[in-house]
Amino acid sequence: MALGSSAPEILLSLIETVSLGFEAGELGPGTIVGSAAFNLHIIIAICVAAIPELNKENPQEESGMRTVYEFGVFLITSGASLIAYL
Repeated sequence: MALGSSAPEILLSLIETVSLGFEAGELGPGTIVGSAAFNLHIIIAICVAAIPELNKENPQEESGMRTVYEFGVFLITSGASLIAYL
């Protein structure tokens, strides 16, 4: 899925690099980084939308809430992601 969604950007960057004599142009790196950021946000949005809603009639069933058990790992990952995209 990741290759399929990023293939146009990768090919565009590859064509530009080859046409410029194997030097990075203006389009290549920005295209790939922007595509990665967009894909990351879309995948997160789909995952959040896929969480089932809270069943108010029977709370023992699958709820719409998720618990982060390894909160330290979550903080490190989210902090690194924020720094990477600033």
